[in-house]
Amino acid sequence: MTSLEYLGLSNNRFQVPITFRSLFNHSKLKVIESQENELVSELNFQTLAPSFQLTVICLSHSASSNINSTTDFPNFLYYQKDLQIVELSRINSDGKFPNWLLENNTGLVALNLPNNSFSGFLQLPFHPRTQLLELDISDNNFQGHIPRNIGTAFPGLTSLTMSGNRFGGTIPSSFGDMSSLQVLDLSNNRLSGGIPKHLAMGCVRLTILTLSHNNLQGPILPTKNNMTALGSLFLDDNLFTEISDTLSNCSYLWILNISQNHLSGKLPGWMGNMSYVNGIAMSNNHLEGPIPTEFCRLDTLEIFDLSENKISGTIPSCFNPSYIEHVHLFKNRLQGPLSRAFYNSSSLVILDLSLNNLTGHIPNWIGTLSSLSILVLNNNHFEGEIPLSLCHLSQLKMIDLSYNDFSGHIPPCLNNITFEGKLEETSNVAMSLTEIIFGKEAEVNFTNKGTSLSYKGINLDLFSAIDLSSNRLTGHIPNEIGNIGQIRAMNLSHNGLSGTIPTTFSNLYNVENLDLSFNNLSGKLPSELNELYSLAVFNVSYNNLSDTIPQGKRSVQFDTFDNSSYIGNPLLCGPPLSRPCIAIEPPPTTPTVVNSNEVDDCFMDMESFYVTFAVSYITMLLGIAAIIYINPYWRRVWIHLVEVCVTSCYYFVVDYFPKDILAEKYLDMCV
Repeated sequence: MTSLEYLGLSNNRFQVPITFRSLFNHSKLKVIESQENELVSELNFQTLAPSFQLTVICLSHSASSNINSTTDFPNFLYYQKDLQIVELSRINSDGKFPNWLLENNTGLVALNLPNNSFSGFLQLPFHPRTQLLELDISDNNFQGHIPRNIGTAFPGLTSLTMSGNRFGGTIPSSFGDMSSLQVLDLSNNRLSGGIPKHLAMGCVRLTILTLSHNNLQGPILPTKNNMTALGSLFLDDNLFTEISDTLSNCSYLWILNISQNHLSGKLPGWMGNMSYVNGIAMSNNHLEGPIPTEFCRLDTLEIFDLSENKISGTIPSCFNPSYIEHVHLFKNRLQGPLSRAFYNSSSLVILDLSLNNLTGHIPNWIGTLSSLSILVLNNNHFEGEIPLSLCHLSQLKMIDLSYNDFSGHIPPCLNNITFEGKLEETSNVAMSLTEIIFGKEAEVNFTNKGTSLSYKGINLDLFSAIDLSSNRLTGHIPNEIGNIGQIRAMNLSHNGLSGTIPTTFSNLYNVENLDLSFNNLSGKLPSELNELYSLAVFNVSYNNLSDTIPQGKRSVQFDTFDNSSYIGNPLLCGPPLSRPCIAIEPPPTTPTVVNSNEVDDCFMDMESFYVTFAVSYITMLLGIAAIIYINPYWRRVWIHLVEVCVTSCYYFVVDYFPKDILAEKYLDMCV
């Protein structure tokens, strides 16, 4: 095939020799594309000058192949002079940055070398490369400072990605010379200092600025800047201390992520004027004060994260964006009722208001949030009964109402919820925002198996749970909730629940954690619980359960639980408890004749009682008579006691009754 110009091998399982020696005689070859295959080195290969001059080469290891094995760099590229696009990712070639690619190919437009093992200092070409538009050297091992003249070396760049290295020092001011720069990513390095003023003034076309996971400090933007085209700003996990007012000039801002910094002060009201914003993340800072009512104007907001701050006051009742999907306000100082906040937010998927001081009832309109999948309200002061409107949330898969003041009964209608909803089906847009733009998946904390765990991604999608623990719930556990087969964790502990454990719990075939401790449950442990083969944590301690803990061949699962699972039940016996069970003789086979006049619910044999009482009484009298007869001293004491009683009786009648016939009658009786 000597006329071959384009060779595309991508997305197969080929073992592709990285030298391409067999194609060296194809003089017309211009494009080689082999991505997501296994690149292999050729031993004892001597580099020769191929007869072709490529314009495009795109090579990458398959993500499923062994990327830990080192692959030789395709050195035949040293003889290429017409290259325009070079993409070599995950080939795991070590050594220094191949700056000779830039020196030899003056027409190079895109040079992408991510996910390799290049190390040392970044070397720039001797002469500026005005043709180069795209440079990606992310996820390598470069170190040292970013060259000060990088802006003059690549003045025409539109996209520069240097994330995931070990660059230190400050951000060079020469970035401001890249007037065409639209995307700048310096995240996951060791950069310090602030954002240079020259960068903020010169990069007038910058739309995406990513400086996450560094040691940058000061205000999030310089006082003077011309970044009016900025659409996405990622400054999370740094040391920034101040939200700049100049950010209000970024009228096209779409995403703002300034989480995990040292920001303090109140939330600025001018943020309510960001009419295009879709996502705001300011978690894990020191922000305080109330949520401004100006935020009610954020109609396009889809993700709102102010968690782990010192935000106080009430949630504005007017805050109900129509397109909001993720709300994370946990671990703040919010107070007061929910009122009508989120009233019209029918797209809401995750609502996490835990670890605050919220009060009042859960409003009934919460049942109108048809897309709600995760509801986390633990560690607040909510009260009243659990509203029946929760049963209308067909997409619900996780509900945590623990550590509140809820009272009343557990709604049996919770059985109407299948707990099978999937986040990617109900929140495609929100998932793309959290995974692609924010660089992380949706994340929710839930206490499971006694430990606070973080669930995200596929783990969050597959997890389903009910936690109603540490409230004041009473009454029986409804049989209906034992039919929620998809549930993986159920915690009803630390309440006032009574009655028996429903045998329907045997239908919880996916449950891994079942905690019913610290209640008033009674009766036997249902043997049907032996069917719960996925059960890893089981706790019924401190109840009033009785009888034997299930044993035998069918109770293999129960054999894995130790004494702590059953402690605090005085009438419960059998291993693993040290209290043995006393064998009870079976009842007689002869049927007992029951008198129809006896009370139906009598639990005592009255005939035996009368016989026992008569025998005991006669024995006592005979014993007293024998003692008086045998012992003269006790006989004299007895006679003296009788005389005292007769005398006392006589004077009592004389003093308190008239001397008439009735008194004489009582006197005769006494004598």
